[in-house]
Amino acid sequence: MLSYEERPSMYGSSAPTSRSGSAMDSMKQINGALSPSHHRHIWIITGPAGCGKSTVAQYLAENLSIPFIEGDEFHPAANIKKMAAGTPLTDADRWDWLVLLRQKAMERLSSGSTGVILTCSALKRKYRDVIRIASYNDHDVLVHFVYLRADEEVLLARVKARQGHYMKDSMVKSQFKSLEEPADEERDVLGVDVSHSLTEVQKIALSRVQKVLADDS
Repeated sequence: MLSYEERPSMYGSSAPTSRSGSAMDSMKQINGALSPSHHRHIWIITGPAGCGKSTVAQYLAENLSIPFIEGDEFHPAANIKKMAAGTPLTDADRWDWLVLLRQKAMERLSSGSTGVILTCSALKRKYRDVIRIASYNDHDVLVHFVYLRADEEVLLARVKARQGHYMKDSMVKSQFKSLEEPADEERDVLGVDVSHSLTEVQKIALSRVQKVLADDS
């Protein structure tokens, strides 16, 4: 049965451990692959603009062979227009979008997938709680958040370097003002420090996810 009770810290170690003597050794394998999980899993890749949600999400989806939903693609036109103009979204702007993302994730699971990767900034706890409702509605579904954490200055530099993206650097500042970092009691959150190289961040995130899946197999 899956449990987060023995997880000492949201962030764990700063890098993946080697296979020898690590959590990876506990993975049950069938013909070289992880045995099936007891549950279906929704993995929300979270964090402010510029933290690398889409890049990490794509990497996880490819390595886990599960579908990937880019949350930003489901923003209504009105939301995109506001963000492009540098106007922060309100809670009211986000509710229907969050509910839609939860529905889309559940649709993928209902179609036969054992898991789905979803990108969503999920800046506030109440936003995360909207997605968590999936587990209340279906006890065979577990919701997890992979929180990509970085300093504001790092993310500002990344967003400024983007070409043709509607998210402006001013939105990074507004998102940090709204950000409620996951609390210790949010036991479904896996934290990843994105100050490492992209390759390291991807490997750390995959290692954390694989450990959860191993514990649930």
